[in-house]
Amino acid sequence: MGARAPRWRPGLAAESCAPLHSPLHSPLHSEVFASSREGSGAALALALALDDMRVREAGRQEERGVLWVQDAAAIRLTGRPYRAGLPEPLRRRLIHVAAREAADALFALEEGVRCRELACVIGEIAGNPRALGFTASRRLSLAAEKHQVPLFLVRLDAARDLSSARMRWQVSAAPSPPPRWNRAAPGAPAWHAELFRARNHAPGEWVLREEGAKLEAASYRPHPEPRPDEMAQDDEVRTRDQARLAGNGPGLPYVDASSLPDRQFRATDG
Repeated sequence: MGARAPRWRPGLAAESCAPLHSPLHSPLHSEVFASSREGSGAALALALALDDMRVREAGRQEERGVLWVQDAAAIRLTGRPYRAGLPEPLRRRLIHVAAREAADALFALEEGVRCRELACVIGEIAGNPRALGFTASRRLSLAAEKHQVPLFLVRLDAARDLSSARMRWQVSAAPSPPPRWNRAAPGAPAWHAELFRARNHAPGEWVLREEGAKLEAASYRPHPEPRPDEMAQDDEVRTRDQARLAGNGPGLPYVDASSLPDRQFRATDG
């Protein structure tokens, strides 16, 4: 019996010096499945890439570039990366490639992971194009592992098909935690991330968010379904409020101001 594979956690790249087939080896080819109606896919890919880069580039003096490849369908769905909105460490390092077809995007991704002068490669491909089959996925995995360049491929509006990616995520937006000083302000971005396939890790679900320039993971706890009595009570309150707004139900008591004693109004006379 071999040692039990550890659960995934942020900062796993710190153990990338382990042998290639060790359970502790940091995966170099990841896929992120997400809806095009929200930016969770690219956001989580960036968060995972930054988490990886914080460890891999510790002590490095030079800054390596980050390649971001999109096919035309992905650009139509989510738009191009907005440089000013990127995390500060990536703004001056971004290299963007807009490919016409998925096959062109895959070619650019494979060439990117073969370049050791890149810190990582991020890709966005929409749907399940024929060009992105298991063979193409296998080529990306082998190239990334041979040249030690991490690849994070975002699959927009795609079904879970065959792939050789070492880690596969399903991601969606999660409620942000309330800010510490101003609870009315927008909270930090958070994602519900499901690791549904991993070569060396057990599947799991987390709520991921960045805290103090670090990726943090909390256990995912789904909200409990409301009980029938709670649903009935909510419906009763909603019906009463609607009737009150329509003037068909009991509202606030009406008070004729002329019937009140004069002393309640004389305070404003000066």
